[in-house]
Amino acid sequence: MTGLPDELARAVEATLFASEEPLTAEQISAHLEGADVRDALAQLVADYAPRGVHLVERGQRWQFQTAPDLAHLLRREKEYLRRLSRAATEVLAIVAYHEPVSRAEIEAIRGVQTSAGTLDVLMEAGWVRVAGRREVPGRPVIYATTPDFLSHFGLNSRRDLPGIDELKAAGLLDPVDDAYDEMIGLGSIGQENGNGGLASEPESA
Repeated sequence: MTGLPDELARAVEATLFASEEPLTAEQISAHLEGADVRDALAQLVADYAPRGVHLVERGQRWQFQTAPDLAHLLRREKEYLRRLSRAATEVLAIVAYHEPVSRAEIEAIRGVQTSAGTLDVLMEAGWVRVAGRREVPGRPVIYATTPDFLSHFGLNSRRDLPGIDELKAAGLLDPVDDAYDEMIGLGSIGQENGNGGLASEPESA
């Protein structure tokens, strides 16, 4: 560990390995009696870069994960994850681009009612959480994404979500989608958030 006290770097490494969940730099520091761990984290990132496991920061939390080029070796272990329905995928995308968002706002964007089960599936997966209540009459519950959502999709933050041009290039938006976005004002919302809007189709039975 060139330029770093070996014991500090080793202590940071051990703390992360022993933790059952990703940790912020502040949490790591608290485990190590307030030590400044920023340089140690940067050095560990460099040390692990050529290895089969990488040290990464997702949503301001640090964790070890398999190197991307070796992900295929673990594919069989991940087959148990169930495929999201179109409705759940749409709801997840709306929450990600417009959080915090209420169920009524989700339904306004999708144009159809959203079943409670759809949100339950996303919360059980650990990708969506209750983020409080909107301070308006009725105080509706509002939803937001979780650090696990960022980690699963390999995002450092919501700023890394693809923008509207990237979605179009991937074939995920077409002229019908654009017209729908303009009709409901979703395009302007996406621009305010720095991300593209999302269109939807009626929820299938």
